[in-house]
Amino acid sequence: MSPPADPDRTSRGWHDVLLVARVRRRQGVARVRAAWFPILQASVAAGIAFGIAHYVLGHPYPFFAPVSAWIALGFSTDRSARRVAELAVGVAIGVGLGDAVVHVIGTGLWQVALVLFVAATVSRLLDRGAMLTTQAGVQAIVIVGLPAAAATGGPFGRWTDALVGGAVALAVALLTPSDPRRHPRALGQRAVDEVAAVLHLLARGLRAGSASDVEDALVRGRASQPSLDEWTDVATNARDLARLSPAGRRHHDELALLVAASVQADRAMRNARVLTRRALALLDAPATHDLRAAADRIEATAHAADDLAAEIGTGRDPARARAGLLAAAGALDPFVVAPQDWQVQSLVLLHRSLVVDLLEAAGEDPARARAALPEL
Repeated sequence: MSPPADPDRTSRGWHDVLLVARVRRRQGVARVRAAWFPILQASVAAGIAFGIAHYVLGHPYPFFAPVSAWIALGFSTDRSARRVAELAVGVAIGVGLGDAVVHVIGTGLWQVALVLFVAATVSRLLDRGAMLTTQAGVQAIVIVGLPAAAATGGPFGRWTDALVGGAVALAVALLTPSDPRRHPRALGQRAVDEVAAVLHLLARGLRAGSASDVEDALVRGRASQPSLDEWTDVATNARDLARLSPAGRRHHDELALLVAASVQADRAMRNARVLTRRALALLDAPATHDLRAAADRIEATAHAADDLAAEIGTGRDPARARAGLLAAAGALDPFVVAPQDWQVQSLVLLHRSLVVDLLEAAGEDPARARAALPEL
């Protein structure tokens, strides 16, 4: 006979599930807010491309016109003209070569292999971009794999549709230019806000001696990892695109700083989770520890992280955050925070690493960030 379920454990489990669900909901809502307008633009562009191919060119089923427009524009704000053109050309190459192969030598196993090889080779000859080659190969396979009856508008009707879709997408990209820094900034603000929220929860739990609050901080820290990962991915892509785009090169330095900040913020969150697990162990221990001074230091770091999030989101120099973090670092002497308690001292030592990570995320020189800590 199995032992009865522990009501407290069951209640805690549901509490954690609901907490993770709330974090995921906030992340999802933030993604929708960032993406709804680009999605609307791409959807309208796909409809326009379909209309041009259908009503102007007279193609009964212009499937590849909206496909090309959607692929080229996508649903993100990372829409440099080069990227859109690269994707549109890739689709057009794949569709054109596929159409040629189908009408000359038909479809089959070796035709698929041949058209994929030729499409990828031509794409690499034209441009070094991986997206162009990938789209050329995929669209060529789709064309060869579809029955010839699906073709409309003559021998190269599908290729014409792809050109129409690509042209509409490029027009949208050129007529609605976007700042490549906007999305990485917004993601950075959201990610660092999560770090700050974890620290606020942790400080509150330590001050009140509440293991439940500290557990909430740990659960939130784990659930927030996708926000940090997304920031790193988007900032890296934006930096790479800015390096290739003449118009975006003026933003390359800031985007490179955002990439570096995303890496350091990710380390800070990982250290925050380690710090939280250690704090939870102290609260669960039979011995009583005075954690109020440690909580005050963590709260100060959380407030500085709030400033860092706001400054990253607006693109300002995070001078205020650096000042707050330098002050927080200077107060992390474990022998002052807990002169007689080595276990609380270990908490302060973990806190020191976290503050250094946040200082580097704020653009501080690594050597100066470490020098701000009291000597041990």
